[in-house]
Amino acid sequence: MNLRKLTSVKRTDVRFMAIGVVACGIVSADAPLSDRDSVQALASIGDSTAVVLAAGDIAACTRGSWLTARLLDKQGGDILIAGDAAYITPTDPNPYRTCFDTTWGRHKTRIHPVPGNHDQDPNGMRRYFEYFGASAGPQPGGYYSFDVGDWHVLALNSTIAMDSSSAQGKWVAADLAANPRQCTLVFMHHPRFSSGPHEKSPAVIAVFPVLDAAGVHVAIAAHDHIYERFAPMRANGVRDDRRGIRQFVVGTGGNTLYGIRNVQPNSQIRQNSHVGILKLTLHQRGYVWEFLSGAPSSFRDRGTGTCH
Repeated sequence: MNLRKLTSVKRTDVRFMAIGVVACGIVSADAPLSDRDSVQALASIGDSTAVVLAAGDIAACTRGSWLTARLLDKQGGDILIAGDAAYITPTDPNPYRTCFDTTWGRHKTRIHPVPGNHDQDPNGMRRYFEYFGASAGPQPGGYYSFDVGDWHVLALNSTIAMDSSSAQGKWVAADLAANPRQCTLVFMHHPRFSSGPHEKSPAVIAVFPVLDAAGVHVAIAAHDHIYERFAPMRANGVRDDRRGIRQFVVGTGGNTLYGIRNVQPNSQIRQNSHVGILKLTLHQRGYVWEFLSGAPSSFRDRGTGTCH
């Protein structure tokens, strides 16, 4: 079922509480909350209009992609792939068919992908566009936007230029300027901030001031094979709970996980032990996040955020 076509029958005027989970303890900006308080806070938000499920770095014919695909079997909603859906190798020139189609591919009709660096391998983009078709956006850039419930979503290609003078950068600025919705989400492959091993992407650094100025609320990325959640920040990395962008790194779609290198400022939680997906329940003025682990785990991360 495509939840973009659903509408809410009731919208409740609620105030969203900023709740996070760190390891087994739950914290907020003001004071610690008990687990019972957290569950009650999440349950109090009853005007849900849509759900998105997100991860990247998925199909390398590993058990991990099978585990995360099994999570999708149990969850409704639109699926956001934050790049590297499949990994081309000399022995497997079309992993979209051999690895991806046999796992996440059974949910292809509700998938919104963006390219990752492995999709740029020789013949990679051709295979990528052949497999995902119109869902991958217009060629050759593969960036596009759409609406999910009350939210506007931008799917960006971080493997090509996104600065203000580039074609994609100009499109991003125009798309955001024309967006009438209060809540906005972007997803791409490379993160702006990450405690994983990869270097920062110049393309993403260049586009983040535009996203910041437009009031984007949530950014989802992958590339580093870890899960990490940051506090809301401005483009320069300064924490701003009122106007900042909250970024999630969800490179836990199924491939082998990476180590944590250097914990970055404003990183609130991170893990590299379990594959899994990020579930966002989108409301008219905010969202609920939850990390869903592909295997039994004591790790939990869920909370709520508001749209400014």
